[in-house]
Amino acid sequence: MNLMRPDHPYFDAPFAALAHRGFSLDGLENSMAAFQAAVDLGYAYVETDGHGTVDGVAVALHDASLDRTTDAEGDVAELPWSRVKEARIGGVEPVPLLEDILGTWPELRVNIDVKAESGIAPIADAIERTGAHDRVCVASFSAERRRATVARLSKPVATSAGTSEAARFLLGGLARLGTLRSLTDVDGLQIPWRVGPVPVLNERHVRLAHSLGKVVHVWTVNSRTEMESLLDAGVDGIVSDRADVLRDVLEQRGLW
Repeated sequence: MNLMRPDHPYFDAPFAALAHRGFSLDGLENSMAAFQAAVDLGYAYVETDGHGTVDGVAVALHDASLDRTTDAEGDVAELPWSRVKEARIGGVEPVPLLEDILGTWPELRVNIDVKAESGIAPIADAIERTGAHDRVCVASFSAERRRATVARLSKPVATSAGTSEAARFLLGGLARLGTLRSLTDVDGLQIPWRVGPVPVLNERHVRLAHSLGKVVHVWTVNSRTEMESLLDAGVDGIVSDRADVLRDVLEQRGLW
């Protein structure tokens, strides 16, 4: 257990179970229906992704384009909201405004991955308009995008390391380098525990992060066995497509 948790309300829960893009087994990721399904399961945390339209509207969508998950085509950053809102995820669900996710469930904690530069200002604006600072974690593969988003906010939000910061930490942990500067301006790490078949996270990393007062959240874990192993290693959160399985595991552990 991490006894030196970051001093931000986002981390008040004893364990962060994050429903990855909401919860849907029907290909409706990042839809309002998927987020409602996670809430119905009892989830206090969800993970989502943010892009900005050409006219500065923040939407919850993983890909840069509409092509894979919706019945429409085109890059979000090149389309106005009037076009994006006509697209249907899986042919049935509209692409949601990030502001609607933050506003519909006022107690829900939302991990937002800033996917592109075009999303920086719109995502920050959505957080500001909903006053969701205490229940948002801003993440990005790019530390520069994360910093730029956070710099536009009037109050602190929780933050997670980018890819380069996390990589330096993981390599330093393997080399037993101790305290590392790569995590100085973030609250924690959100990392894969494997890259392909190769494990990149071990218990030593978790202990080192905890010694720095940082949390460790791991994505995307869908196997019960892997969930159990990561809990044994002491991680502080798990991101999963199988929110139903993760809830069962956590209930058995008394962490739900």
